[in-house]
Amino acid sequence: MECNKEKNLKDCTCTYEPCPRKGMCCECLKYHLSHNELPGCVFPPELEKTYDRSIENFVRYHAKKL
Repeated sequence: MECNKEKNLKDCTCTYEPCPRKGMCCECLKYHLSHNELPGCVFPPELEKTYDRSIENFVRYHAKKL
């Protein structure tokens, strides 16, 4: 499978600019999952900006909405 990096960059909501995986979703997902995290694109903007990409933070945010 070929990476669509340029297309992915148009939709990437990650605000961590020096990230070497920006636009390479497969590599981003693999990296974050290996650190028990989720990529920034699954977080709402206000939470993504905190750079706390932990699964716990994701669950905590969504549990408040229930």
